[in-house]
Order: sequence, then structure tokens, then C-alpha cells
Amino acid sequence: MGAGAGSWEAVNRRFPAKRSVLLSKPAAKGWGIRVLILPGLLLCFLLVSCGPPRPDYPVIGAKNFTEQVILGELLAQHIEAKTGMKVERRFYLAGSYICHQALISGRIDAYVEYTGTALTAILKRPVERDPQTVLNSVRNLYQQRYQITVMPPLGFENTFAMVVRGEDAQRLHLNTLSDAASYTPQWRLGVGYEFEQRPDGLPGLSKVYGLHFKEPPRTMDLGLLYRALNAHQVDMIAANSTDGQIAEFGLKVLEDDRHYFPPYEAVPLVRDDALKRWPVLRSALGDLANKISADEMRAMNESVDVEHRDPAEVVREFRQKKGL
Repeated sequence: MGAGAGSWEAVNRRFPAKRSVLLSKPAAKGWGIRVLILPGLLLCFLLVSCGPPRPDYPVIGAKNFTEQVILGELLAQHIEAKTGMKVERRFYLAGSYICHQALISGRIDAYVEYTGTALTAILKRPVERDPQTVLNSVRNLYQQRYQITVMPPLGFENTFAMVVRGEDAQRLHLNTLSDAASYTPQWRLGVGYEFEQRPDGLPGLSKVYGLHFKEPPRTMDLGLLYRALNAHQVDMIAANSTDGQIAEFGLKVLEDDRHYFPPYEAVPLVRDDALKRWPVLRSALGDLANKISADEMRAMNESVDVEHRDPAEVVREFRQKKGL
């Protein structure tokens, strides 16, 4: 937008003494027009040359935590097996906002999102509680705004889980977030980078339950939250309900007894342009509908996070077991 105007201002700043001459001489008019036009042409060239690549194969994205890498690998492997096409993997794309921008810009063709995240963090809509209502809203709004198709859910929900050490829960008789509210002024909280600001994250949760912590929350990569909790660097973390480390470390998930969090069903998002370019993507991704239970997702996460197995190997075993 500012290429032409910015270039003219730069010329006037560089040659202040000649400004009146530049503006008054007839010959200067043509030169000034060229000053305005040439940067515009250069900008167009840069936009084209820096635009997203258009490979002859689909590109699958994923956020930067274990479950997302597993799900991205699942999409990629199944598309390869079903269609015979090569699939490029672009994983560890930070959080929801980065993945969304990559999708609508065409830098990736599909990734797995969670319906509650899509509704509140991406689409900026009020929180809804009914899973089908949320799915319908997300499906309609993605299509209207971005020409993105929301595929059928994969079969499980991954909600936020407010987690404390098992010994603390037992000692203080904690089962719900309401139970914990009176203890949080002495506690430190650990969260991922998005949770602190998200509309379905910490501000609303703190208001609903009256949570007040000893100090501002410590933000860190999701993979470091459990390490911080076990090391007593924090006393509660905002984790994910399908994390494998919860059972491994004997931790306690506090019940969301006031039903603050919306549903978070896992759904593949795919660009309509990609579906038109490769129609076989629709049936390939449709094969995965309702194929993963929460327990199965938790087991795959545990295989990678706790047993340190290769996500691609874990996905191959899962696909074989499911006959995919």
C-alpha cells in the first residue's frame, strides 16, 4: 500500500533543496511518475516472487507439540498410501495462529485443528458448549471466510487440562478447579504461549473460578510444562487432556466443574483449492473420520513423549491396527 508514497517521500527527504524544482519543472513530472510507478512494479514483482510455493503435491502442516506431529504424520501417511502422491510435511509451525496463516496463504494445504480453538481463537466467536453447534459454526464460518473445508472429526476431543501433582491433590483433597481456587494464591502457574491470552484461556478461566496466583504465569513450550511441574518450579499447568505424561507421572487433572472450556474435537482443515486440485484428498481424509479415540490418542502421545519412539513409526503401527 505504501510503496509509491514511501518512495516519493524518500526522494524529497534525500533532495530537500531541490523539492520545489522537482515539483515545478515539466520534465520533472514524467520523472516523478516514474518514481511512483517503478517501485510499484518492483513491489508486484516481489509479491509474486515471494509468494507461497505451488508444488505438485500436497503439503501437510502441524503445530509444535507431540500430538500435532502425530496427527500431521497420520494425514500425510494416509494420503500417500491412498493416493500414491508424495506429501510434504511442514511440522512444528508454532501455534494455532501460525498454522492458520500458513493455511489461508497456501503455504500448507491441510492441518488438524480443534473446534473450540477454531471457534474462539481463530474465528473470534463467543464460546459455545454444544459440540455439534460448535462444529456447525466452525464449518460454516471457515467456508464463508476462507474457502476452507472442515472435514469430519477424527473421533476424540483434546481439551485443556489443569493439572497438579498427584501428591498435592491427595494431600489437599483436590478433585475440581473449584476445590483448588482457595490454594492458588500460594501457587505458581505454568502455561503455553497461547493460553495466557486466548479468549478461551486463562483470563476467562480465572474469572469463572476466581483463580489468583502467587505471581504472573510462567510461559514456556508445551513440552517443558511437565518438567517444570515435576521440578516444583510451578504448582499447576495448563496441559492437554490427551497428554501421555499425565498417567506416567501420576498427575491429577482437576475437573472443569463449572464447564468453562468449550468442546475441542480434532478436525482436519483443508483448503478448497487443494481439494479441487487433488480431488482424492477428500476421500483420503474422510477415511480418518472417527478412527481415533481419546485413549488411543493418549497412547500414541505416550509412545512418543515417554517411550521416545519415532512419531512416524507410531503412526504406521496405528494405521496397520486400524486397517488403514
